[in-house]
Amino acid sequence: MSTAYLNGDYLPLEECKVSVLDRGFIFGDAVYELIPVYNSKPFYLQAHLMRLARSLEQTRINNPHTEDGWKQIINKLIETSGLEQLSVYLQVTRGVAKRDHAFPEDITPTVFAMTNSWPAVNTGMYKKGLTVITAEDMRWDRCDIKVTSLMANVMKKQQAAENNADEAIMIRDGSVLEGSATNVFIVKEGQVSTAPKNNLILPGIARDVVVEILNENNIPLFEQAATQAQLTDADEVWITSSTKECAPVTIVDGEPVGSGTPGELWQKVYDLYQQRKK
Repeated sequence: MSTAYLNGDYLPLEECKVSVLDRGFIFGDAVYELIPVYNSKPFYLQAHLMRLARSLEQTRINNPHTEDGWKQIINKLIETSGLEQLSVYLQVTRGVAKRDHAFPEDITPTVFAMTNSWPAVNTGMYKKGLTVITAEDMRWDRCDIKVTSLMANVMKKQQAAENNADEAIMIRDGSVLEGSATNVFIVKEGQVSTAPKNNLILPGIARDVVVEILNENNIPLFEQAATQAQLTDADEVWITSSTKECAPVTIVDGEPVGSGTPGELWQKVYDLYQQRKK
C-alpha cells in the first residue's frame, strides 16, 4: 500500500480524501510537479522546485512550504516507497472555499504528494521511434504555468491516441510549439531548434537538460519556433519529458522523418542524457 502525503500527514494513498469544495476539484485551480527519481535520487530537484515555486507565484497560490520543507516531504516519500526508480507527484490547490470564481485571500492551500513506480523502459520507443500527429493549438496563453487544468492537452492526447499516434504536436499560427505533454526539438543539417521559453510552452526540465547537453557539446542550437514546413522537412525530430526523457520521432502525420529511423545526433544526446541519471 503506497504512502502519500496530505496536508501534513503521511498515510496510505487509499485513505487520502479532500473536500468536494476544494478549488482543485471544482475549478482545476491548482499546480503540480512530477519529479523523476533514479537510484533513490531526485533528478534535477532544484529545477523542479524552482518551477513549482514559479507556478505558485504566477497563480497567486501561497507556497505552503520552504524549499527545505519540500525536500523533507519528497525524501520521506522516496524512503517509504522502498523503490529506487520512481516518480514523485506534487500537487498544490488553492484550497477549500465556497464555490466562486474569485478566490478569498486567506485561503489555506491543499498539499498532496504521492509516489509512483517508474515504468519499465520501453526499448521499442528508442529503437523504432515514435509516431506523432500535428494539431491546432487552442489552449490559453499561459502554457508556461504547470497547472492541473489540462483539458485541452487531454483532448489533443486523445486525438493522437485515436490516430494510433504517441503524441500530438501543437501548431499555432504555423509555428511548432510543443506536444500535449512534451517539448519538441527539430534537427536539420546538424542544427537543432526548439521553441523558446515564453508563455506559449511549458518550460520542461527534460527540455532544459537537453539544451544543457547541446550547449556543452557545441551542437548548434536555435531557441526559436520552427514552422510546420520545417517540421515536415526535418532530418530528426525529438520529444522530451520527464517520462520519455529524450525520445526520437520517426513518423509525423503519416510520413517518415528523415530516413524513418532514429538519428545519429539523437543517439548522442540520448546517451549523454543517460549519463546524467547516474
